[in-house]
Amino acid sequence: MKKIAIVMGGYSSEFEISLKSGNVVYDYLDKTRYVGYRIHIFREKWVYVDENNQEFPIDRNDFSVVVNGEKVKFDAVFNAIHGTPGEDGLLQAYFELLGIPQNSCDYYQAALTFNKRDLLSVLKPYGIKTATSFYLNKGDHFETFEIVNKVGLPCFVKPNKSGSSFGISKVKTEAELPIAIEIAYKEDNEIIVESFLDGTEVSVGVIDYQGEIIVLPITEIVSENDFFDYEAKYLGKSQEITPARISDELAQKVRQTAKRAYEVLKMKGFSRSEFIIVDGEPHMLEMNTIPGLTTESLIPQQARAAGISLEELFTNAIELALAGK
Repeated sequence: MKKIAIVMGGYSSEFEISLKSGNVVYDYLDKTRYVGYRIHIFREKWVYVDENNQEFPIDRNDFSVVVNGEKVKFDAVFNAIHGTPGEDGLLQAYFELLGIPQNSCDYYQAALTFNKRDLLSVLKPYGIKTATSFYLNKGDHFETFEIVNKVGLPCFVKPNKSGSSFGISKVKTEAELPIAIEIAYKEDNEIIVESFLDGTEVSVGVIDYQGEIIVLPITEIVSENDFFDYEAKYLGKSQEITPARISDELAQKVRQTAKRAYEVLKMKGFSRSEFIIVDGEPHMLEMNTIPGLTTESLIPQQARAAGISLEELFTNAIELALAGK
């Protein structure tokens, strides 16, 4: 029986979603093959949480834990931390240094994809279309008319490195820009202002499944709100339609673009890419490498549509990690 550390929590606003994802992984783990350990990682503590919610501190020197006098070392890590330090490369580098296999992408890919503007800059030369962008770092002087001249109105103001739509605003007038920029700076010291893409929003997972890179069924996002924000993602204010109601030709374009990005970046593990289809062309918004894994999250929905159960999805991820792939 392999001992699997399921890390969850994290240091960002996404910690509550991460705890849900981690607990789903724990619940659906194949108990005939693995012993799962729920590991909560927060700034103030790293602890193993047992069935009785008793906490045991993690020794960060070798990522082990002593339970009832016995030292437990893990065969592999299942990473369910959205945001820092699980999705930005910090934990990936830490586990690589310790020689502990983990199921997500490598540290460079994690850091790159977590930085929206760097990711899109790397993918552009490969023909992957994106929105028009304006970048700001905290402390930069800016003129609102310069931003509007470049990206137009309406536009989106986003933290460059955050998820679950925290800190994102849709801006309809030039006067709203400074307020939206301040909101984004609460989440990150770098922000990205993007032109509004008027089209069909879709999300698609790409995974290595049993040694083959496969594209999962595409999900169409129809938000009741102005855009696919936190409420739409997690509080039921959206319709998520799998498979998406788009033509076979468009679906093929989305699949090819998502797979191309996965392969160009030499990705491993899960990825979930978001696109807006404008005039028959998919424009990439971002790629998530630790996507939500709650039962209502998009990757589990897409896996179900592909005939892959959660247990099979998680077993596959762990076995690839153990095999060093």
